[in-house]
Amino acid sequence: MNFENTIALVTGANRGVGRVYVAELLARGAAKVYAAARNPDSLAATVALDSARVVPLRLDVTRADEIAAAVRTASDVTLLVNNAGALSFGGALEVGQDAIDRDMAVNHGGLRDVTRAFTPVLEANGGGTFVNMLTLLSFVSAPGFSAYNASKAAAWSMSMSLRAYLRPKGIAVVNAFPAGIDTDMLAGIEASKDTPEAVVRDVLDAVAAGEEDVYPASAADIFAGWRADPKQVEAAFAAMM
Repeated sequence: MNFENTIALVTGANRGVGRVYVAELLARGAAKVYAAARNPDSLAATVALDSARVVPLRLDVTRADEIAAAVRTASDVTLLVNNAGALSFGGALEVGQDAIDRDMAVNHGGLRDVTRAFTPVLEANGGGTFVNMLTLLSFVSAPGFSAYNASKAAAWSMSMSLRAYLRPKGIAVVNAFPAGIDTDMLAGIEASKDTPEAVVRDVLDAVAAGEEDVYPASAADIFAGWRADPKQVEAAFAAMM
């Protein structure tokens, strides 16, 4: 995919990885980037990256009315980054149902519903790409994030199903599986973390190359270890409790 003159939409664009996606897409020549967030007032710093090309957009990915409104506004999109996410803390025996419901609603349901709503848009515009920000925790569980792990595993499964339906429509689905990223979401967690800039560059390079799955930055080494000995990696992550 060539990003020059692309019209993109990034969910969860008010901070962290989402804001970096907007910046990197601008740097690669995107003609317009819709920056979406639940609260448009939180998008000031993102819009300031280039107020001529960045369009703020209200979008709570769990609200059908806001998704429908976004479709009407952003009817020229050919690249959509499903980046909005929620992370609740808690082990499998302690996490509350409200946390499970929240993570599932955003990470699984939101990805599905946004993709479903925008599929006719991308198809009408001649095809395009959905980028789904998943995580290595889609298949390697960090015990303290049990609701998040489950929601991302469900999102991975949904993404593969979507890919099968969208490929004949000329729409690619790129799944990204980063490791920990140094953003507000993981603030206070003492662990090795990749920069959002490194992750986003690797993901967009993979999109440009036509790859379907990408393990950006340090995730590549962890994935290689998981492929070689998944039980060893599972045990290593379990020790992080």
